[in-house]
Amino acid sequence: MKNIFLITILILSALTLAFSQEKPLKIMMIGAHPDDCDIKAGGTAALFVQMGHEVKFLSVTNGDAGHMEMGGGMLAKRRYDETQEVAKRLGIQYDVLDNHDGELLPTLEIRLDVIRKIREWDADVVISHRSNDYHPDHRYTGILVQDAAFMVGVPNIAADTPPLRKNPVFLYYQDHFQKPNPFEPDIAIDITSVIDKKIDALDAHVSQFYEWLPWIANDPDVIPEGKEARKTWLKSKRTSAPNPSVIKGLEEWYGPEKAAQVKFAEAFEICEYGTQPDKEELKRLFPMLK
Repeated sequence: MKNIFLITILILSALTLAFSQEKPLKIMMIGAHPDDCDIKAGGTAALFVQMGHEVKFLSVTNGDAGHMEMGGGMLAKRRYDETQEVAKRLGIQYDVLDNHDGELLPTLEIRLDVIRKIREWDADVVISHRSNDYHPDHRYTGILVQDAAFMVGVPNIAADTPPLRKNPVFLYYQDHFQKPNPFEPDIAIDITSVIDKKIDALDAHVSQFYEWLPWIANDPDVIPEGKEARKTWLKSKRTSAPNPSVIKGLEEWYGPEKAAQVKFAEAFEICEYGTQPDKEELKRLFPMLK
């Protein structure tokens, strides 16, 4: 009898613990190409995973134009393989839609694909590009995600996938474009502790960071040969101190003293579509800010 009592207590304790723990957050980051999410939010993704939450990156194009010597299906396959290596290194999932790089348009068909992906992931947070950007694929990805922001909850749209019963919080990645309106950092996250994790993820995109991007930028640097030397070089190219507006955001979230110690940060702006969170809700959705 005593043993049965003890077993019952243990079972009830386990059930109480299970129900008291909040389920993991579901974060979706959407980019135009198979490296955009990594560049814009790889550090934040690493922090989410570190805290036990679930992250999915989605590339809206397959990246089949992003190289100077190869293209088409062969390049798309190479870039997909790179995304899956990133997934292993960051502990995330990485999906790629089969749309041509450089030819993206905000069509109804692709919008429905984006709606389905957000629903399937049951996203709490969705982050993507703003619609003012140098690259048309970035601009149109931003529009596609904005157009999905309300429709994810409409049952008769993409009716083959159950609608969300809650609207996610939609946010934008940081950028430097000023017209027609500059980026405003509603959230600024210290990624100093995971910067090497982010660089490790970028390093998996060999076709981009060591081949295509230096070539298209006419970068005169000689790419180092060794793996660690390459990562050191990549870190020097792909990191910088927070700008004044992001520093202000860091001060609001972390306080001036801690913000002054931040070497690397990622920032996000709240989209006017989707759920409009207050500061307490943002702390729940971005628990690294607590």
